[in-house]
Amino acid sequence: MLLHYFDVYTSEHRAYKGGAWCYEDGFVYQGLVSLYKATGVEGFLTHCVRMANMQVSPEGCIKDYQLTDFNIDNIQPGRATLDLYQITGEPRFKVAVDTLAAQLKDHPRTKGGNYWHKKRYPWQVWLDGLNMGITFQIQYGLAIEDDALVDDALQQLSRAIDLTRVEKTGLYAHAYDEARAQDWADPVTGQNEAHWGRAIGWMAMALTDACEMVGLERADAAGILAPTRELLDRLVDLQTPGKLWLQVIDQPDLAGNYEETSASAMFALSMMIAQRIGLTPNDKVGAAGQAAFVELVERMMDPTRAVDGRGFGQMVWVAGLGTFQGRFRDGSAKYYTLEDIVEDDPKGVGPLMRAAAEFINQGGQLPELGARYQSLPTKAYG
Repeated sequence: MLLHYFDVYTSEHRAYKGGAWCYEDGFVYQGLVSLYKATGVEGFLTHCVRMANMQVSPEGCIKDYQLTDFNIDNIQPGRATLDLYQITGEPRFKVAVDTLAAQLKDHPRTKGGNYWHKKRYPWQVWLDGLNMGITFQIQYGLAIEDDALVDDALQQLSRAIDLTRVEKTGLYAHAYDEARAQDWADPVTGQNEAHWGRAIGWMAMALTDACEMVGLERADAAGILAPTRELLDRLVDLQTPGKLWLQVIDQPDLAGNYEETSASAMFALSMMIAQRIGLTPNDKVGAAGQAAFVELVERMMDPTRAVDGRGFGQMVWVAGLGTFQGRFRDGSAKYYTLEDIVEDDPKGVGPLMRAAAEFINQGGQLPELGARYQSLPTKAYG
């Protein structure tokens, strides 16, 4: 039934931003590639190619993509596009991937050497961008056997750990402003105030994917292995009684806080990967990830609507920092609880696809969709 949900969801999925190339679609592509590799079901690959056809022309041009926007988010779909090139051999996918790599070659950097999140967000390093751009650079560098690209990406990851880590909590700030010019940034640390679950989810996926791609020995030498282990251990401590994680991950008593499924899917995936590649010295991290995946499927999915590819709730739609659409996003705990809550967003479904593929790869039998579902409050949805 879960695979049916994914099949129908992607059958009816349309480009997230009116057809323009974007990271949201990239997460669906990545999920489909993972499911295809795990199950051998050609339909998942067919879905991915169909959607990619709408965004990558026969000549390899990327729809509505502007390299000079220097938006790190736009790099993320390159991971699945590189997979598609390696699976299908179609040259257009290689052209598209090379275009994205060219953006990174000229992408502006902080004085410390990390990519700006976007040209319009100067001097800022966001956890989102570690997943969007850094993991692509590692995958691409390995594919073309360019060790300098891989080393640069690993160095950026290591620096980002130092820049965003909050010693008091053992967690990571959503973002860091090197210039200390943003109103959301602490004038001393440059960090925003609160811990957003999905931002840490981006980081957890970036770290575990990087460790898997380069291997544990190289990850250790680059200084990212120990922090990855420490983060995953910390996340085990922060699981709710329901085995998921909160929108504001470390504040269970915060008014308006809730179990958030996109971050929970990211953590479940990261923990299961860590178990498979031997990243963690014991089984508690992997067990926590598997338990979270089961909870997401059995408790957070509506079985009556899954047949129509709908009913995976409650996930925050977006959250950011700075002024957007006339509203200032201050990066506080209260702010993160006020953003709209939605269902079936690619930022949650894509990681859940990958988590399902990982669960299958480890020999698990997929749990029964919606076996313990209880209807979520409709007023929560924006």
